[in-house]
Order: sequence, then structure tokens, then C-alpha cells
Amino acid sequence: MVQLYNLHPFGSQGVVPCGQEPAHFCCGPDVLFVAGAAASCGVEVFAVRHEGRCEPLGSFATLGSVLHMAHSRAGDYLVTIEEKSKATFLRAYMNWRCMSAGNSRVCVRMVGHKMEESYSETLKEQMSIVEMPLSDPPLCVSCCPVNGDLLVGCKNKLVMFCLKYLVINQNLTVLDFERTLILHIDNFIPAEVAFCARHIAITTDLDVLILKLELIQSADSTEQYAHQVSTLEEPGNGNLSTHTLQLELDEFIICQKPLELLGEESKLCEIPITLESTELATEDTKHFQVRYLLFRHFAPDQSPFGFCEDMKLHSVQLLPIYQTAHEETENKRELLSLFCFFSLPHVGYLYSVGKVVELISTYQYSEKSEQAVLTPQFLHVITSENLQCFTVRCSAAAARDEDPYIDTTAKACPPVALDVCTLRMQLFIGPRAICHFKNHIILLTKANTEYVTERRKPTRRMLSRKANSIKSRTNSESEPGWNLYIINTVSTIQLYREMVDYSRTYENAKTESCIHLLSEAHLLVRAAIMDPGFLKSDDKEELLRAFRESCAFLGDCYSRFDTKDYHLALPYYRMAGLSMSEVLERLVSEGDEIQTYERGFIFYLTHSLNEDINEELSKESANKVLQIFSSADPMQLPHILCSPCMRNACPLTAMKYLHKVENNMPSVVLTLTKAFMALKMGDLMMYEHEMGSHKEAVLASGFTEQPKLLRQYKEGIVIPTEFAVHLKEMQPGLLVAAIVALHENSKIELEEADMFFKILCNNSENTVPQLLVDFWEALLVVCSQEDVLQELLLRVTSQYVWRISKKQLPETKPLKTTEDLINSCNRFGFIFPWVTFIMSMGSPPDKDYPEDISKLQSLLCSQSINITAALPILEPLIEAGNVGLTIHVLCSTHLGKYEDSIDQLLKRCPAAAVLYAQHELKDDSRAVWWNKLLPELCKRTRLTENDYPVLISSLKETLSVVAMELELRDFLSLLPEDGTAAFFLPHLLHCSQRKLLT
Repeated sequence: MVQLYNLHPFGSQGVVPCGQEPAHFCCGPDVLFVAGAAASCGVEVFAVRHEGRCEPLGSFATLGSVLHMAHSRAGDYLVTIEEKSKATFLRAYMNWRCMSAGNSRVCVRMVGHKMEESYSETLKEQMSIVEMPLSDPPLCVSCCPVNGDLLVGCKNKLVMFCLKYLVINQNLTVLDFERTLILHIDNFIPAEVAFCARHIAITTDLDVLILKLELIQSADSTEQYAHQVSTLEEPGNGNLSTHTLQLELDEFIICQKPLELLGEESKLCEIPITLESTELATEDTKHFQVRYLLFRHFAPDQSPFGFCEDMKLHSVQLLPIYQTAHEETENKRELLSLFCFFSLPHVGYLYSVGKVVELISTYQYSEKSEQAVLTPQFLHVITSENLQCFTVRCSAAAARDEDPYIDTTAKACPPVALDVCTLRMQLFIGPRAICHFKNHIILLTKANTEYVTERRKPTRRMLSRKANSIKSRTNSESEPGWNLYIINTVSTIQLYREMVDYSRTYENAKTESCIHLLSEAHLLVRAAIMDPGFLKSDDKEELLRAFRESCAFLGDCYSRFDTKDYHLALPYYRMAGLSMSEVLERLVSEGDEIQTYERGFIFYLTHSLNEDINEELSKESANKVLQIFSSADPMQLPHILCSPCMRNACPLTAMKYLHKVENNMPSVVLTLTKAFMALKMGDLMMYEHEMGSHKEAVLASGFTEQPKLLRQYKEGIVIPTEFAVHLKEMQPGLLVAAIVALHENSKIELEEADMFFKILCNNSENTVPQLLVDFWEALLVVCSQEDVLQELLLRVTSQYVWRISKKQLPETKPLKTTEDLINSCNRFGFIFPWVTFIMSMGSPPDKDYPEDISKLQSLLCSQSINITAALPILEPLIEAGNVGLTIHVLCSTHLGKYEDSIDQLLKRCPAAAVLYAQHELKDDSRAVWWNKLLPELCKRTRLTENDYPVLISSLKETLSVVAMELELRDFLSLLPEDGTAAFFLPHLLHCSQRKLLT
């Protein structure tokens, strides 16, 4: 439903001092071009100064009377369609600003004409007219606002001219055109055409077609393109392409009823298009294909206002919106969104044709429209007696194109589907034509004869004119029926203020109209901020303040009103940059104990308090928040109290509210929160009572529901709470179990947990407290993620090695012994007998750190650790007595280096060699017994005197094993030639008997 707000978007009004009756006019960046009516063959140019003052800049003659005209910002040229002697011509006026300096010299040249050096030098100081001959009369024309290319509509075709910058020398660059492409459209006579960034919008009386020219990227594009051209030039050759096209046409449904085809469906329309390239062939020649975006057909008898004799489409426009400028991209304009507008006499349609093609808004006019002009902020429409101003939704759609995730808890924008409204209906006598540029509207009026007398008198229908802009009496009397007005639209800030003031009339009623008006104000400012010239505008800071203020007003509305979109209070307050204290001041009345609070406000408070923001509420504000939640959502109180923002809340008051909640919601979180409050009050008896009401495992899982009881964040760094500090001293096991539960429930990362324990234990970043090692060990028991497991195993290994090598005892008693870990976790293995044997032979220093040593050996006795990654960590212990020996041999065994292990054992602890072999040399490694161990024992027994009894004993044990494994002949081949026969004979006899038995 279109709403009417009697706001004042139109400011002061002046009259353009034209010397002749205008027929057509258009605007440049700072100028106004006016072409005379009837037989006059000339264009007057006016400079538009501050506040809409028009000053004559000069004039120039045209070949004939101007039928159509358009100005291009890119290239700063004026293009016209002129008629003389019933023939039409297309001309472009370049360097027209020279005439303002009094230079009347004009150069006329043909498009694409090669200019001589001497001839081109004169172009610096004179206007240049470029003639562009066409095989068919031009009907309409449009300039691309992005690159200055030109599109001309003729019967059954469109002709595209590309703007060229010809560098004559270092001091002179000349503009020219090249006819590059013709779009042949059978049985189609364009009434109007719009051209922007290779998008084309064409209208006939009742049809709208929107196309896009796309570059062909395929390798055989040239061949495809040549094929298209050949089929065009010889339409009756009966080739496959023509036959296929005819088959497709046979499937079309000819339907005169209203029809709308969007996106891919639009190619089903009965308007085939063929491309003909007229560009000179070069390596850089671009080949295009046509993509259909929209087709819409209107039926005269289907108008919602009944039959209309003059029911024709008018005012087709393509409106580009650019990427929001930033300091580093200030001079770059990157196209973000594109919109298309066209209108019937009583209805206007606005489509988005950028990333998606969809109808955004429909505009219903109160009476028959004459013409309309679309801007990023408004739609201006003229009827027989009115200049109307409607709101548009372009900035809302563009904001979502720029940021598809704009509708989140951090940012928001009014919806594209927001109802359009009429801001103003300004009465004028006989509006006929309109155009717009910057903050000015140019309006041509032609009154009927009976209104001329009335027109000369002061009337309330007209806006006040500026005294210095009133047209001379001579002109008024000679041509009394027309006027060309320049109307200044008010500044964005001024209209924004008026919208905000007007919205307050609906504030007490708490209606959607208040939100609607504030949304309009917000979009008005947002559109201004997205303007490419925003960064250089004088009111940049004021616009940014207005933007933040509009966000705050919308946040207030969604907080105070009972609306389905109440959740938008959160992102709008955040976009406004308001702190929670500032929001509380805006919404909470002092001393009002019975104030009610809507869902939007509670939603905002809940999310803000539950997130880690660096803001502490004062004691008064925090207690007020407790009161608000006690009445509005008491179940949230335990969670609210855990917020860092509520650090200053009175614990006694909090406990009073928590006791009220307990009857309706008994829970572990409530128990823990009450214990937390008891700690703050210093009531240890109450604390112990609360903590004793649940088992330790239940309490640990309770912390996962509200991790802020243990850890909070300040400037991105995890900080332990007072609760965590108390648990560290009194119940470290519960604290470790709770942090493990948090990690397993993805409530804390491994690195965060490391920092948590280091800060909690007052350790520097490079030292590891025992409580952190306890956490790692506990996490090894439950963790199932392989990458995390390997990281944990390396960490505990590193810590064990550091303590053993530095002879450093842990500062607190470890929570778990080696036996505890072996029994509860398969990451720790039973310590091998040979390891235990070696350690029993150890020196007293090795026995000072039994726990760290046994844990490290237990880890290495399991198959859990990646030994390759652990080797650099274990390096400091390799030579450290018997501990080092066990570590060395365990690592070698993991790597399958059994022979190296035996060498080390025979060298440093020969008594453990056979014990090692009995435990490790099995299956595939069995051969090491006779290939390595037996020869080594024989050699060392012969050479060594100190360990002779041990070596003899080991040799006998080895011979017993080898005799059982090998054939007699193989066994004999292994025996040394210089050995004592009596020593080996029992083993030979045993081997022989085993063979006989088998």
C-alpha cells in the first residue's frame, strides 16, 4: 500500500532564462542543455551554480530542429537526433565548452575520419561536431553513464558506437566513435532505449525487453561469430542455424495477454536478435552474445484504471549504483547494482537487473503520468498538474548486493519489499517534461491559454521563485504559455531531519508507520553514503552522524514496539555504535518500577550480555538489568549474571532474584551461579552447601552450559574468573575436569586453555604449570581427534623431558599417577619388563623423579605417539644414564632398529639384552637372535672381563632360544670356531634331539 507523507523534498525554485521555448533538455554534471522548439535550430547552455542559479554559458546552432538529445558524463559530449527537410541526422557535439570562451569556430567531421596533425591541433580551441551516418533514421538514443558508449535505436535494429580516445600527441587527445555492433531485431520499432554497462532496455508502446551483451569466452568465438554474421546477411540460405531458429520460433506461444518473463525464461519471447559486428578486425576485437534478462508485455484492456486511449510505456531508464567508496579506492567507480524503471500512464515498475532479475517496487499514480525520472534516492513523476516524489528501494537492494550477509546480528538494512510511499505532491500548471541531476529537478510546464492570466498572478500552487532568476517580462509576454523551472531538492540532512521529526507523531501510538518513516530516513542517508562523490562531500561527517542516529532510532523502535521483527533492535543498536549503558539510558525510565519491556529490548540485552564485549555496567545499571530480567525473563538470570558486563552487580541482590528462580528452574547452572555469588559475598558456608548438592562430574558438565563461570575474555584474551581461582586452590580436580568438558564441547580451544592455566597459575608464557600438564593428561583420556591427540602427546612428552633434564620437580602434586593414567587411558602403556629391569639397576639420581620418568616411559611403551615427531624432543635425554638408555632403546625399537638397540644394551646394560630380546624379537624380527645377538655375545664374551658372568649367562639363554629355532646344520654354522666344545655341546645335543623328535 502506497502511503502519503506530506514532507518537503522540494526547496527553492527558479526559472531558467531561456531565450526561446524549450522542446528538449538534458543535464550534464554542472550544465543544462536546452533545445528550442519548432523551427529553432540551436541549443542554449546554462551553467548551474550554487543553489540552482542558472547562468547562460553560450549557445550553438544545430543542423535542424532537435528531436532527441542526451549528454554523456564520460567524454562530456552531447548527442542529438536532428531533423531537417524531413530527414533525420545523428550528431555528437564535442568540446562544446569552447563556446563559453567566445570562440565561435566549429569543426565538422565524419565519424572515424582520420585527422591530420595540423587539422587536429585546431580541435583544442573549437567545438567539434561528429556526424554519424546511419542506413536507417535514428529514433532514440542513449549514452552509457559508465564508459560513454552510445546506443542508437532504429527500426528493427540497434546500433552501438564505442567511445574512443585518440591520442594525437602528448598534448592532445581527441574523442571519436567507432560503430562496433548492430543488433538486428525483427519486427521491433523501439520507442525508447536505455544503455548502461552493456545492459540494454528497449520499449515499444506496450513491450519491454532488457538484454545484456556478454563477451564470448570460448576459444572458437571468432568462428561462432562469423557464423552468426553470415546467417544474418543471407537469411534465406536454408542452413542449419536458420532451420534451428525457425523450429524455436514455431514453439513460441503468441499471446496478447499481459506477460512477464524473468531471467532465463525471457529468451522464450518472440523477439529473435542477431548480432552483426562492424568493428575493424584486430587481435583485440570483442565478440558478444546476447543474454535475455526480462520481457514484459502489457495489454491495453488490462489496465487497473480501465481502458486508456493513450496507454503507452514511457520513461525507460537504467540506473547504476556503485560500490561504496573508501579512502583507498576513492577515484575508482566500480559498478555494484543496476536497476531498470519504466512506466505506464498510471503504474510504474522498478526492477533489479544486476545479480538477479526481480521486481522491486510498483508505483501507483493518482492520475495519468506524463514522464518520470529515477534517482538513487527518489522517483520523480509528473502528471497533468503535479510533480510527485516517491521513495525508492535501490539503496536497500544495493546494500545487499554489496554485503549478502547484511541481515545478521551485527548489521541490518530496511527490506527491499518495504512499501513505497509518496513524500510530496507539488501542484504545477501543465508539467510536460522533467529531468534530474545532482540535487536539481528541471521541469518544463506549458499552460493552456485560459491559465495564462492566472499564471502571472501569485499563486499558492507555485513554490516561491528566487528574485534573481525570474524571466524577463518581454519573454513572458511574447511566449506566455511555458516556463522552464529549476527546482532544488533539499539536502539529504534537511529532509532526513524532517522525516525524523514527522516520525515522532506516530511514536506514542507505537505503529508501523513510525518504523516505516525512520526506515525511509535511513535509506535516504544510506543512498547518499553510497554515492561515488560521498568522500569528497562537505557534509560527509554529518551524513555519517545521521546514519548512526537513524540506526539508533530504528533500534529504539524495534525495542519499544511489539513487532514481529523485534530482533532487529540488536543490529541497529550495534550499527549506531551505542554502548549498553547508553541504550539503557534511552529506554529505561528512572524510578519506574512497573515499566514493561518488549521482546526487542530483552533480545538486545540477552545477546549483548551473552557475548564477550569489553563493557562493565555500573552497579546501578547492572542492578537495573537484574530487575528487568526478573520481571521479563527470569530464566535468563543465571546466564546474565555470568556476563563480564555484570561484574559490578550486587551479589546480595542477585542472590535474592536467584532464590526466586530456584523454585521454578532448579538446574546445575543455577547452583553454580549461586555458588559464584556466595564466593563474591565471602560466604564460604553457603558456597560449600551449593557445591555439595551435586556430584563432581555433574558440576563439571554444568560448566559447559555456562563457561563464563570459569573464563571470560578481555580484549580477546581469555581470563580466569574468581570462581576458577577458588577452584584452583580448593578443587583443582574439578577445575581440570570442567576445562576438559569445555574443550570436548568446543567451548574453549586448546591454545586458550593453555593461556587460561598459565594466567591462573601466574606463570610466564614460556613455563608450563603442573595444572596445565594435569589438563593435558586428562584430555588424553577422553580426546578422540587424532591431530589433537598427537599435539597433546608431544606437549606432555616435552614437559616430562624438560623436568627430567632440568631436575625440576612440579610445583604442585600431579592429579594422576602413572598407574592412574595406565588404567584409564590407552595412550599410556604398561612399562616393559626390560625397562623396569634397567631402571632397577639405575643410580640414585634417576630415582628422584620417578613419576615423570615412568610417565614418559609409559608413553613410549604404547603405540600412540608419533616417534619421528618426538625424537627432537627426546634428544636431551638420550645420554642421561639408564633413563636415557631406556628412551634410546624404546625409540630405536619403535623405528624397527633392533640391532641398534641390542648394541646399546650390550654396551651400557648387557644384563637387559636377553630380557629385551625375549620381549621384542618376535615374528619378523626373530632372526635378530642368531644374526645379531648370538655373534655379538660371543665376541663380547671373548673380549670382556668385567661383565663376563652376565655375558655368559646371556649367551647360554640365547643359545637355548637359537637351538629351538634353527636346524642343526644352521646352528652349527653360527658357532664360533675357537669356542669350547663342552660349552656348546648341551645346546647342540638339545637341537639334535628336537630334530629327532620331530
